[in-house]
Amino acid sequence: MQSISESLATHLNQEVTTLATCWKIMRADGVAYYYTDHDRDLVIEGDSYKAASLMSPSAVTSQLNLATDNLELEGMLTDDGLGEDDILSGKFDHARITIFIVNYADIVAGKLALKHGLLGEVSLKNGMFVAEIRGLSSVLQQTIGEVYTPSCRAKLGDGRCGVGLASFTVSGTITAVEGAHAFSDSARMEDHHYFAYGIISFTSGDNTGLSMEIREFFSSRFSLFLPMPHAVQVGDAYTAVAGCDKRFDTCIARFSNAINFRGEPHVPGTDKMMQTAATRTDF
Repeated sequence: MQSISESLATHLNQEVTTLATCWKIMRADGVAYYYTDHDRDLVIEGDSYKAASLMSPSAVTSQLNLATDNLELEGMLTDDGLGEDDILSGKFDHARITIFIVNYADIVAGKLALKHGLLGEVSLKNGMFVAEIRGLSSVLQQTIGEVYTPSCRAKLGDGRCGVGLASFTVSGTITAVEGAHAFSDSARMEDHHYFAYGIISFTSGDNTGLSMEIREFFSSRFSLFLPMPHAVQVGDAYTAVAGCDKRFDTCIARFSNAINFRGEPHVPGTDKMMQTAATRTDF
């Protein structure tokens, strides 16, 4: 149970109150945004909360069990860091959010925390965004431990994989553009599918600093799983890392790293378990 000041507790018990809801959004990169549904800006503990009448959270509820508490934050897209490009580029992925109320007529009375959580799925429509807010108990829904799989469970280049990415990273310049999700570099002579499931990062142009997973690479052409937030232009510079499809054969042929393969490609699967005398082919 949280404690609040006696002054704020007394005010909450009154029939007429002067309360304002505030929320703080802290991105993973440390950039913070402060908003309030009051009709003027509020300064709380040194931070300036911007009046945002076109932004509001849904009803806040809490449960006694460990079920995940979810709510939504709805608002207008703005040009102060909450724009469509900022959201689509992933800047708000895993951002932390805190919602609380204050007595705007007596800020020094303190605040009453309503919810702490993480931003989940964000949808965009007609100049509006709707962000799902997941309660802290959502972390408890994550899978702990691993299961046997024929594919590798490591991420290319991480501590368990052990592959040094420097020798599998190339730099180049876009020479032809089909759209924000498909473009080419005529200088690329790598084998077909070499960059499939790899990562491309832009080092110049409107997408500088942004990355996206590569869906396919064929004849110098990159195809992405999702379009880049900004238009890709001829002349944009990039770096691309070779892809790994998590298969044992790829680990051997492309990375010579079979000793660190984190899967079980030779463990019989459910197809073996379901075999009958009539379906066996290994007589």
